Amino acid sequence: MAVADDKGAKPVFNLSPTSYSKSLSAYEQWIQSTGVPIHRGFFIDDVRTVELGWWDERQCNAAFLVLSGQEGVTEGRVTEIAPGATVPPVKFGLDEVAYVAEGRGLTTLWTDDGHKTSFEWDTHSMFLLPRHTNWQLSNTRGDRPARIVHYNYLPLTMNAIPDLDFLFNNPHSDPGALDHGYSEAKVSRGDDAFGGMGFWTGNFFADMRAWDKLDPYRGRGAGGHVVWVQFPTSPIWAHMSVFPARSYKKAHRHGPGVLIVIPGGEGFSVMWEEGQEKVFIPWHEGSVFVPPDRWFHQHFNVAEAPARYLAMHAPRGLGRNENVENIIRDQIEYPDEDPWIRQTFEGELSKRGLTSLMPAEAYQNRSFEWKY
Repeated sequence: MAVADDKGAKPVFNLSPTSYSKSLSAYEQWIQSTGVPIHRGFFIDDVRTVELGWWDERQCNAAFLVLSGQEGVTEGRVTEIAPGATVPPVKFGLDEVAYVAEGRGLTTLWTDDGHKTSFEWDTHSMFLLPRHTNWQLSNTRGDRPARIVHYNYLPLTMNAIPDLDFLFNNPHSDPGALDHGYSEAKVSRGDDAFGGMGFWTGNFFADMRAWDKLDPYRGRGAGGHVVWVQFPTSPIWAHMSVFPARSYKKAHRHGPGVLIVIPGGEGFSVMWEEGQEKVFIPWHEGSVFVPPDRWFHQHFNVAEAPARYLAMHAPRGLGRNENVENIIRDQIEYPDEDPWIRQTFEGELSKRGLTSLMPAEAYQNRSFEWKY
């Protein structure tokens, strides 16, 4: 609910228990009060061109992404910084991950005790905006705007604590929030629980499209590779998967809130609730989608070059069984998949004058081993 103050000033959003509607979540009421466009549905074709609107408080154009799979757990948001502009500083009580869909700029962060740092970013960069720090974004190009995708777990938090001052004007400060710095991230090996695969750890990732230090992702098929991403002080995590031309990965399912953005490639994904009709999602660079809770989903590369997707995950435990816990129950092997899957994939390739590179044996042998 937006209410005017007694001086006739612009509406102020009030989340007091006596004023907000019980029929809408606190988060939903808040985003509606901003007047900023809210995009719903299963996917965004391209965050670089999606419709935005003026957000007076942030002095920029923006849009909220309330996609079916976010389900009140995570927030997706797009902001646009005008050429040569700097947006007002924000102090936010939660961690937020920013992915640069387009543009070049500068981030400045500081804590209330005066500790300050800044770093430059470019298209396909990803970085963390730590909780309880002040941050400000600048577009260093004077000829075109910059667009950034933001990801956090505000909806779940706001619905539990419907207090804007607690979330956006909290005097609490973490003096050590910037201790881990913003130099380029480092790769280390995980323990046996993670199969010894690589972890890319840091607060700043210069180019998600170019990164090629990945490990074989043997359990998901297609000869794909993966790198797991972690931030030193944040419960948010991510992973990036790359898989070969004219191939597709096995269907799997998990909990809600995982926002997937495409840094590069051309393909499509299919999502479906068990026993229900399938949803077809075409994608290319800049596309975004979120698989709904416990819906199977499957990713297909229909181009001549490798494709990659970046998946941002909410803190563990918020996603209600966000991990694939039982491969037999939560993953579909190629020999067991609906014939429609293979037919649709080969049909999409045919439209482009291409043929599948999927080995015939993969459809016959559940233990088929891909070459990496």
